[in-house]
Amino acid sequence: MGRPERIAEVIKSQSLHDADGLEVVTAANTPHRQHYHDMLYERLQRKGILSRDVQRMVNQDRNVFAACMVAAGHADAMVTGVTRSFNVCLDDAMRVIDPRPGQTLMGLTILVAGGRTVLLADTNVHELPSAEQLADFAVQTAAIARQLGHEPRIALLSFSNFGNPPREKAVRIREAVLVLDQRRVDFEYEGEMQANVALNYGLMKELYPFTRLSGPANILIMPALHSANIAAKLMQELGGTSFGPVLVGLSKSVQIVQTGATVNELVTAAAFASLATTPLSTLR
Repeated sequence: MGRPERIAEVIKSQSLHDADGLEVVTAANTPHRQHYHDMLYERLQRKGILSRDVQRMVNQDRNVFAACMVAAGHADAMVTGVTRSFNVCLDDAMRVIDPRPGQTLMGLTILVAGGRTVLLADTNVHELPSAEQLADFAVQTAAIARQLGHEPRIALLSFSNFGNPPREKAVRIREAVLVLDQRRVDFEYEGEMQANVALNYGLMKELYPFTRLSGPANILIMPALHSANIAAKLMQELGGTSFGPVLVGLSKSVQIVQTGATVNELVTAAAFASLATTPLSTLR
């Protein structure tokens, strides 16, 4: 969706002759505008939002309009974020689309470096996740790893290794491990541990021979948003290849790229948006 004249210019400039059948949708040319208004107003009317406010959102906010298309089944997925921040785009989408029941919203970044693929969560949503939320991240990321062809080995990260040094802030991570114990999940997990121990299996076995992991971790559950986001951005700038953030946990498929995303990043986001139309519950 977008400005038809601008899209036509790009198609012509790039000689995209196979784009003749491309449908360009706008709030002005859709026959569903009133339906979107009614659907959204029913959601927001008891949250202090007036009918005319909803009309303005549908007519003028492309994220809200696109989310309405997805929610109504007129589109399978949406990709946004090139010109707006992640949080603004997420707030817009969540005006229309609810989290998937039984799942926790999170951002996932996929790193490929040194012949390894490593998944990081949560890199975009929860500032200081609880033990239950950390366990949810582990379960949901394990399902995605399997969907991508990797058998999950999860490390729950901290600045300490199994209580050394003892710090109050690490208790939440240890509690997340206990939550996973109680859930009797079907994948390997261990923690709390430092990042170098998680990724260096020789060091892990030497220092902690009791580890439950059978190899280096390929999923890192980060203790907080600041550490997760910083780690992901450092890797993006210093080496390797990264994909994401991949938004996980909404009831409809929505992907939000970083501001200023490249064409390749947009194509990757579209691929993940397509992949995300399959519920994770069917992949466990």
